[in-house]
Amino acid sequence: MDLFDEMGPMALGSRLKRLADRLLDDARHTYALYGVPLDPRWFPVFFALSRTDQSLSTGELARQIGQSHASVSQVVKEMARQGLATSSRDPADGRSNRIRLSPAGRAVVPQAREQYRDVNAAVETLLGESHNDLLQAAREAETLLARRSMFERVKDEYRGRLEERIRVVDFEPRHAEAFRRLNYVWIEEHFEVEGADRAALDSPKEKILDPGGAILIALDGEEVVGTCALLPHRPGVLELAKMTVAEASRGKQIGWLLGRAAIDRGRSLGARSLYLESNTRLTAALGLYRRLGFQEVHGDPSPYARANIQMELDL
Repeated sequence: MDLFDEMGPMALGSRLKRLADRLLDDARHTYALYGVPLDPRWFPVFFALSRTDQSLSTGELARQIGQSHASVSQVVKEMARQGLATSSRDPADGRSNRIRLSPAGRAVVPQAREQYRDVNAAVETLLGESHNDLLQAAREAETLLARRSMFERVKDEYRGRLEERIRVVDFEPRHAEAFRRLNYVWIEEHFEVEGADRAALDSPKEKILDPGGAILIALDGEEVVGTCALLPHRPGVLELAKMTVAEASRGKQIGWLLGRAAIDRGRSLGARSLYLESNTRLTAALGLYRRLGFQEVHGDPSPYARANIQMELDL
């Protein structure tokens, strides 16, 4: 039994890679058969350039063939070293290169067209022998992945499984030490602990809960792996604060779960919006806040020296 059959759908990428490698190997023999001096990896760029007498920018080529700017640049350099393409600065934009086939590259086009006819016929024969329309399936897969990448699809599955394992619960006195410790560790990792930090972390009941706020705790089993708090900020507005995740649990979407739970709790407490303060150095945290829907605002002066950005989410 083929191992890929045993692995099933999760081996889709590896199976397509194996198929692509097999076709590329055949393509190298095919180019040699027709005397076409191309590497198979160059074909999309070569084909795009062969269709026009005009030069194309690297960006135009990348958009036409659906590859990255960097990969197109690399192919162009390789083709130029073989004398098949030329690259020159765009007089209208010095940051952009204009690429065209060289005379030697143009001389290859008639040979390549003869090869195209035979390769097309061979591929049509292959597809005719198949019970499935491989080309149509590839088009559909590309369209669907352009709408939503495989990584995003896997991340959704991951979040769903994580939500089954990670519980976000209300703060209890037994969580006080973990709440304090995780936040002190995180603050000291990036900044200096300030007086407002000590007041909230050393006396969470008096400074957060009694004034009408809330503390949420993320548990993996019985282990505290993350925290966040909601503090009254002004009438109708709660401040999202003291959000941290244990170092060993970072990158596992726990911050997302805490953020979503805090938003739900804010609504249940009757808040019109959630407000937060952060620092522009914390790019991962700011990315999370933006994914949760927070937008930058200019609010009241902060009690924290480290805060240089304020954000708010309308509930």
